Amino acid sequence: MDWFLAVSFGEIFLKGRNRNTFYKTAINNIKRNIRDIGYDDMFQESSKLYIKADRDKFDRLIKEIKKVFGIVYISEVVRCEKTVEDISKTSIDIVKYYNFDKDMTFKVESKRTDKSFALTSPKLSAKIGGDILEKYNDLSVDIHKPDFTVFIDVKSKAYIYIKRVEGLGGLPLGSGGEGLLLLSGGIDSPVAGFLMAKRGMNINAIHFHSYPFTSKRAHQKAMDLAKILSAYTGKMTVYSVNLAEIYKAISKNCPRRETTILSRRFMMRIANKISEKYSYQALITGESLGQVASQTIESVSVINDSSKLPILRPLIAMDKKDIIEISEKIDSYDKAIEPYDDCCSIFAPDSPITKPKLKYIEKSEENLDIGELENQAIDTMEIIEIA
Repeated sequence: MDWFLAVSFGEIFLKGRNRNTFYKTAINNIKRNIRDIGYDDMFQESSKLYIKADRDKFDRLIKEIKKVFGIVYISEVVRCEKTVEDISKTSIDIVKYYNFDKDMTFKVESKRTDKSFALTSPKLSAKIGGDILEKYNDLSVDIHKPDFTVFIDVKSKAYIYIKRVEGLGGLPLGSGGEGLLLLSGGIDSPVAGFLMAKRGMNINAIHFHSYPFTSKRAHQKAMDLAKILSAYTGKMTVYSVNLAEIYKAISKNCPRRETTILSRRFMMRIANKISEKYSYQALITGESLGQVASQTIESVSVINDSSKLPILRPLIAMDKKDIIEISEKIDSYDKAIEPYDDCCSIFAPDSPITKPKLKYIEKSEENLDIGELENQAIDTMEIIEIA
């Protein structure tokens, strides 16, 4: 049998140029994800992408293709000639290949893209279903809740398959604008970036560190998380900004209890300046309401005041258990729990303020040369490309 992988896109709502852009983006991301595995051929027909490769590579290919947004399902399909005889023989062969248990139920579901084909879709399904029953009389038909379905796509050739591997779904990257993710070395922020990318947002990232107070290994951990996330988002630019001088200035001139809130406001203002320069439309954080001191509603309100851009918080109502489940699903969890401190934890006060008032925070900021500190951090930042 002539096996292929078929990738089905979920772009029914897209038309014209938007559909073509989606196909181009999704296919480029698929190529990027499977470049190290390799394949023999790739071509698109209607709303599906077909990939020819050795069958021993299929499991690895499916694992990487599943990371691309906009994919409804992936199937291992058999291609045959577009005749009733070949379709019947191939359908019988594929049922035999999977060696289903006796007394199982099935149905045949046909889709005839080529309307010149002799039989309509219902008639083709009835014909092939009858042929399968004649060959395997221990099976029976159930059109409502079958144990398995034989799918037939009639195009320039016929493609037949049974099993589907569910994709991530979501919207095509780029359809939701441009976002800048505040990427830490923890569990939450990669999940936040993943969820916004699933809604079609192009994701780049800004990472704040405080070397030499934090280690280079802590910085590398964040870059590793960016690499893991990029399997879903495509190539990514990371702006690495050192906040050491800002933390020192806060520690010297402001109440220690306000350190976390003051530093978060610095992060937002710096991220706004970088977004203005590079045309990002929103900031994204991994904050969850009530999870830590800086994520109370009062803290969120004071932090929001420092940003001109909208701050998207896709995890805001999620429990930690739910966040961890997604982190495990996208393979970022093991990296995220490596024991390297980030700048927030290094400088976190023992008793942080949980209900800050904006007027007192602004009063403390009068003791800081905010513009100079921010410009210095931006001037010395490193720009890292995650390919």
